[in-house]
Amino acid sequence: MMGTGPFALPTFESLLDSKHDVAVLVTRPTPLVRSRGKAPPNPLREVADARGIAVLNPDDVNSEAARKQLASLRPDLFVVCDYGQILSPDALSIPPLGGINLHGSLLPKYRGAAPVQWAILNGDRETGVTVIHMTPKLDAGPVLSLRTTPIGGSETTEQLEPRLALLGVEPVHEAIEMLVAWDGSSPIGTPQDPALACRAPRLKKSDGTVDWTRPAVRIYNQFRALKPWPGTFTDWQRPDGQSWRLLLDEIAIAEGNAPGGIAPGGVLVSDGTRLEVATGDGILSLLKVQPAGKRVMAIDEFLRGYPIAIGAILGG
Repeated sequence: MMGTGPFALPTFESLLDSKHDVAVLVTRPTPLVRSRGKAPPNPLREVADARGIAVLNPDDVNSEAARKQLASLRPDLFVVCDYGQILSPDALSIPPLGGINLHGSLLPKYRGAAPVQWAILNGDRETGVTVIHMTPKLDAGPVLSLRTTPIGGSETTEQLEPRLALLGVEPVHEAIEMLVAWDGSSPIGTPQDPALACRAPRLKKSDGTVDWTRPAVRIYNQFRALKPWPGTFTDWQRPDGQSWRLLLDEIAIAEGNAPGGIAPGGVLVSDGTRLEVATGDGILSLLKVQPAGKRVMAIDEFLRGYPIAIGAILGG
């Protein structure tokens, strides 16, 4: 099993409880967090330690030393999910059955590191998980098994990812059984159509900045997709001249449209209990915010301490 993040945890636990022998967990090294002096949690490593499974954490899984170590285990198959390194052709050739990868989208849609976020960002109403037989090209191998699921209209990445992780368990086992019965040479699975492929690159902190000229629904999808990281945020120029960053912790699309002449980012309603802001098309209601360096506040509490005038412009 090759995995690092929580998306791989249900699959890892299911394999440990299956008839198959998990020889080793291969996971990413966990460097110390400088501010805390300790390593961030690695849920797969914790399970492996508790279950007595050996753990390897090579800096480069494709190095000669790592490949020799893996080959010495004589694995039949690599099961890869949320690992964080791309396997080279030489590494993939170690097991006779190659490798399978559980991916959080309906491939060939959203190849890359952030498939769940990009599905929500683009306003998709359906997504799923795909298990592929791995090739050297990223997320491009033939499809062995998949599952689909609707995306809730208010569902965030924080809510959708755990659902998809659980959804992926059964198709992983289906794919393994396909490979058990495979002759090792005939075509297996369904080839992806490269014409339908689109990318889902890793997100950056700057992707959380709100552009108020965009429609309200697009900003709302951005908020859903980027929760919990990097979050969605805007700047507020306070009357005292200070610029404050406000993290949007909960928002909703309000009814109606902004009156003509109101600039995007302009505050339309600020009555002590509501804070409504004009966008390029539609209105957003800010329900909970977190000023930089402070805790999350319901909007009525925030406005009591930090009143924002009607007509103020968010986002500069």
